[in-house]
Amino acid sequence: MNDSVCFLDTCVSTNDEARKRAREGAPAGTVVVAREQTGGRGTKGRSWFSPRGAGLYVSVVLRPGTDAALSLLPLAAGLAARRSVERTAGIPAKVRWPNDIVWQGRKLGGILCESGLSGFRSRYAIVGLGLNLSQDESDFPEEWRARAGSLRLAAGRIIDREDVLAAFLEELEGAVAPLFEKRPEDVVDAFLLHAEAGPGEAIRLRTASGDVAGLFEGLDIDGAIRVRTAGGTRRFVSAEIVSFGLDRAPSGESFGV
Repeated sequence: MNDSVCFLDTCVSTNDEARKRAREGAPAGTVVVAREQTGGRGTKGRSWFSPRGAGLYVSVVLRPGTDAALSLLPLAAGLAARRSVERTAGIPAKVRWPNDIVWQGRKLGGILCESGLSGFRSRYAIVGLGLNLSQDESDFPEEWRARAGSLRLAAGRIIDREDVLAAFLEELEGAVAPLFEKRPEDVVDAFLLHAEAGPGEAIRLRTASGDVAGLFEGLDIDGAIRVRTAGGTRRFVSAEIVSFGLDRAPSGESFGV
């Protein structure tokens, strides 16, 4: 990666800033970091809570080839974020399909990937990470406190933002390499290894057509999730995990990426 880093005091969204630079020809590895986002975004049009100085808000420009497995990019980036948390905070973070980093069921952060297309050719891809660093439980809106977490809450100490950023950028380069080298199975296998729950566990998904309950079977080579229901195995490309296991409270996803 080029690793040209632009530090901003505030912006609407680091993904927006990175996309602007990508459209202007910024090379792979261009990085945008902000102390605050006034309009941070998550998947499905959700907002990302981005208070000043409390988190890591970063977006990275990639230049994938036409045959890169971009459907796996959120999984690969999530693995990079998980590993950077483990390295800097020393906590056993997990990943939740398709794009969350969690610790003991609480969401620490999330990934938002976007791409710009020209015909069938991907001109650029943006990897965005929002990661809660220094919040106490009382810093989160009341309705999120039961399911939101931060590195401070998990590790019991403040984790330096620059250390987490450096670790994430280093880990991201290795995490996305299999996508550009036609080894998508490496990403799928690694994601399953570090997922908060494994195949065979009860799962509930929220889809556009309603909730689906069954047993988690695994992931397809393109990153889609498989769930065995009473009517047979179903495959989902776009959904969110509401709960894992029979005795877990719904985790919810309204507060993040």
